[in-house]
Amino acid sequence: MTSKVFLIFFLVLSFKSYSQNKLKIGVAGLTHGHVGWILEANKRADIEIVGIAEANEELARRLTSQYGISQELVFKDLDEMLEATKPEAVTAFGNIFDHLSVVEAAAPRGIHVMVEKPLAVSVDHAQKMADLARKHNIHLLTNYETTWYPSVEKAQELLEEGKVGEMRKLIVRDGHRGPKKIGVSDEFLEWLTDPKLNGGGAIIDFGCYGANLSTWLKEGKKPISVTAVTQQLQAENNPKVDDDATIILTYEDSQTILEPSWNWPIGRKDMEIYGLTGAIFADNGKTLRVRMAEGYDGFKEETMTFENRMTPFDDPFTFLIAVIRGQIQLKPYDLSSLENNLIVVEILEAAVESSKSHKTVFIK
Repeated sequence: MTSKVFLIFFLVLSFKSYSQNKLKIGVAGLTHGHVGWILEANKRADIEIVGIAEANEELARRLTSQYGISQELVFKDLDEMLEATKPEAVTAFGNIFDHLSVVEAAAPRGIHVMVEKPLAVSVDHAQKMADLARKHNIHLLTNYETTWYPSVEKAQELLEEGKVGEMRKLIVRDGHRGPKKIGVSDEFLEWLTDPKLNGGGAIIDFGCYGANLSTWLKEGKKPISVTAVTQQLQAENNPKVDDDATIILTYEDSQTILEPSWNWPIGRKDMEIYGLTGAIFADNGKTLRVRMAEGYDGFKEETMTFENRMTPFDDPFTFLIAVIRGQIQLKPYDLSSLENNLIVVEILEAAVESSKSHKTVFIK
């Protein structure tokens, strides 16, 4: 048995032994469109939602009824919920601006936190959150859908193995037709298109994915500079924020291009890695293509398909349990890690500044 196979076998056995001890989770906010992820997870054997903090009573009644959760678990105030229910971890499913207040409430109580992407609306907020997490020795994780894609995992493995040579260009495209066009809830739309509560529009909502992946693939290196252009192509739907962006990150030996948009005709989360001898295309979560160069413009292509990543790397809550229980230890630049996501926020803030000033921003 190889060391890697043994490690996976050990993690699976260890996780199963801990899964009988449910992780007590508090939910901070219900206005995020991804909140169904945690509410649905309450049916699992390894998770128990012990409290929900949501000031919007109608929204709380609607969602608890939809997912079969007792209304008695709902509190209007986060501090009150934390004091009454004492969860081990809190998952933040409100607006991005409120991520700081969630950590301010949870960290001094020794409660771990997982927020939906991105970590924060600004470097100032992100640094305050990091300081609190480190001071009170809690885990502060950021959840991205793409973290759980087996195609993304395989792409990184192939790049690390030197399958296509050293990376010279990374292109990441994320987005959809726009929040209003795809029919997100009113509660989600209200803050998603608010420059204060979301930090921006598509540049933040979908730009964070590529910044996260680039930081991971570059093993924590920061870009030298950030150049961004934004447009508002749906002023009638997104009057306060951008809905289309192109972001260029320059590194010493490569370039990353991010294309976050609320104007794609189809929903997409895909990635292209170009090395010296070939290219890797993660077309979606479960499909990967590898093209090896032949001659001037020829190539040989191999297609791979996957199901799911191995437990506990297959979804955010299984992963959260494993981190809290000490079964896995994050590397500083891992996709969910605090170190990675501090850099993500720095990149996004520089991108917003660049788009407004029409100048390249250099990272210190």
